[in-house]
Amino acid sequence: MSGLSGDVISGKQTIRNKKVKSNEQFFGILFALPAILGFLIFVLGPMIASLIYSFTDYSLFNKPTFIGLQNYKDFFSGTDPFFYKSLLVTFYYVLLNVPATIIFSFFIALLLNNEIKGRPLFRAIFYLPSIVPAVASAMIWMWLLNPDLGLVNNILSALHLPTSQWLFAEKSVIPSVVLTGLWTTGGTMVIFLAGLSGIPTVYYEAVEIDGGNSFHKFFNVTLPMVSPTIFFNTIMAIISSFQVFTQAYILTQGGPNNASLFYVFLLWREGFKNTRMGYASALAWILFIIILLLTMLTFRSSNSLVYYEGERKNS
Repeated sequence: MSGLSGDVISGKQTIRNKKVKSNEQFFGILFALPAILGFLIFVLGPMIASLIYSFTDYSLFNKPTFIGLQNYKDFFSGTDPFFYKSLLVTFYYVLLNVPATIIFSFFIALLLNNEIKGRPLFRAIFYLPSIVPAVASAMIWMWLLNPDLGLVNNILSALHLPTSQWLFAEKSVIPSVVLTGLWTTGGTMVIFLAGLSGIPTVYYEAVEIDGGNSFHKFFNVTLPMVSPTIFFNTIMAIISSFQVFTQAYILTQGGPNNASLFYVFLLWREGFKNTRMGYASALAWILFIIILLLTMLTFRSSNSLVYYEGERKNS
């Protein structure tokens, strides 16, 4: 009898556990439902729609007409003279902006990671520009870099240093846009600070015991330990650099002479100014493939460059 009653109790407990688990799954899905619906409606749905439209001749004022791969043929055949130009400009910007962003924000994070007086204040000062609206920030830099009335050229003239045309010359416009972007690297700096603060101090103490100096600490401890953070910030910088738009729209409008015709600015111009939504959708998918391939390439190359604490690699 005792065995039978034990089986009954065990069966009731199993049923109760199943009900609890079922309730947990129900409420878990219920609370995740807004995020799931948001992804399906505002991300996955528009992506599928843009993929379909990329094979059509679609204007806002006409019904979509299926044309197959014609949009893509126009890109690569050179029918659109601005396609390769925008790619060249964007790649040039990425090659300048990604290293500049990583090096500058990492350097600032190293400085602000030290025990200095007023450190929280300095951290707040360097972070604040990153929350300034992009349009307001661009307008400020438009005034600062004005070749005639701008503060930067006035300071250079007062110091008897050569001035520049900045945003108004073909050779200097992309470096100038990169310069304006360095002002808003506070978010990247904060991520670097989080990575630096997670390095155990015992490693630095071990280097000191072995007779090492700051140089040895940096290259033997800091860089390896913070390499995952560098890798993450590099991926994000690559993605955001390919999607640069506001600077071109506010500061240069793609000029002078299309020297700052960024890819996303061309996409916007074709889609919303020329109302060629099918063509713009094809441009968007080309950009998606480029970013995907570069991200995969970066991940593949990270195996030998990124160190994770406690990781063992086969020799």
